[in-house]
Amino acid sequence: MARANKTTGLEPELRRLMWILIIGTSAALLDTTVVNVAIDTMRQSLNVPVSMIQWVNTGYLLALGMVIPLTTWAVGRFGAKRMWLFSLAVFLLGSVLSGLSWDIGSLIAFRILQGVGGGLLVPIMQTLLVQAAGPQRIGRVMAVVGMPAMIVPILGPFVGGLIISNLSWRWIFYINVPICLIAMYLAWRGLPRSTARSSKPLDVRGLLLLSPALAALLFGLSQISGHGGFGRLQVLAPLLAGAALLAVFARHALRTEEPVVDVRLFRIRSFTGAAVLLFISGLSLYGVLMLLPLYYQQLRGYSALTTGLLLVPQGIGGILTRGLAGRLTDRLGPRPVVLVGMAVTALGTVPFALGQPHANNVLLDLCLVVRGAGLGAATVSVMASAFQSMQPSLVPHASSATRIVQQVGGSFGTALLAVVLQGQIADHAADPAGRATAFGTTFLWTIAFAVLSLVPALLLPRRAAKSAGTSAPTPATVSTSSAE
Repeated sequence: MARANKTTGLEPELRRLMWILIIGTSAALLDTTVVNVAIDTMRQSLNVPVSMIQWVNTGYLLALGMVIPLTTWAVGRFGAKRMWLFSLAVFLLGSVLSGLSWDIGSLIAFRILQGVGGGLLVPIMQTLLVQAAGPQRIGRVMAVVGMPAMIVPILGPFVGGLIISNLSWRWIFYINVPICLIAMYLAWRGLPRSTARSSKPLDVRGLLLLSPALAALLFGLSQISGHGGFGRLQVLAPLLAGAALLAVFARHALRTEEPVVDVRLFRIRSFTGAAVLLFISGLSLYGVLMLLPLYYQQLRGYSALTTGLLLVPQGIGGILTRGLAGRLTDRLGPRPVVLVGMAVTALGTVPFALGQPHANNVLLDLCLVVRGAGLGAATVSVMASAFQSMQPSLVPHASSATRIVQQVGGSFGTALLAVVLQGQIADHAADPAGRATAFGTTFLWTIAFAVLSLVPALLLPRRAAKSAGTSAPTPATVSTSSAE
């Protein structure tokens, strides 16, 4: 047997698999944050209104969400390695064509193509790693593979600022080319070849219900930041339609032997708790990733480049605790790690919620380190708990389900905080003290949701996973698995 690494306790083969997959997913993670920085530059270059340029992001987001339900069936039918290479190739092609686009229509179309490739990457990565690691090492694996999700969104604005300041906006997309080529070469050489192929038919009816449901929900949430917030018809109509389609899909999935995503997973108590926490993290993670840059730029008056540097401490905090959180999760169980992590996250957010227009930058940097440390620890344990006590055959379904919950929760968190901030700014004076109060109140919302997350955290396992030989509960036989 291969000797495990003394630091991580993981064999060289597993660590090599992790880094091959991390490089691939980093391209999609970096692309999302870097493109956000270049939106206004692209708008001016293509001479289009804001309402049109927003579809560069919206189209990508909708394609990404709609393709996620295909992952489970595609991996079973064609094999994980083949689908991984296919996803990288589609993302690479979409990146090159986006850089070569000649007008706004072509750019939006090629961004949709990018979204198809990007939407498959994360669930395939989770499926491969969870099945390779087993329940006793899932915390340590999530600690490593989740690192880009913490670091890349923070460094992305800085990288985007450098590109926009020195090169054409088209290099926002060309930067993906070397990353994808390296990732494809490493995957071709290093990923194990899938031997078994599933002959199960695709749940076409389920796909035709779930994919449009996700697209409608994500589109409705993307429209919330406009005037009127949640009350506008452009928001309510797609949200209600998406919710109705989702309900019909859930009913269909419960009556189907092989649904495109198995909702019976939510009969497992620990998985349900993890799913709720992943949704709520849309406010504490994705929403704050939108809020913090606005805080530094609109309230403190810093440039995009300086703001990117000021956000680095949060990524450092996440790096400092992820390894320890992974080991503690495998040793003690997810629940205590998540409870402590969310409490630390709330504590690190308090100074931003005090509404001080001239808060000390050194204090804020320290608080970002604390906040990143708590959030990094909590997310590692939440992701680990989602797959704990999960039969290997159910891992692809769990990967798709968790990715869907994260995507919708992230969009919801970003939209909700945007509405709260917009309303607070409208209610307060335009002077620095008023704007500071507006931002402070919005940060209070994130603290409130961090505290609220302590409730579903009680559903998580409070003990470490049992040995790999212990049988795991299945959705078909477990209605409320305590996993304790």
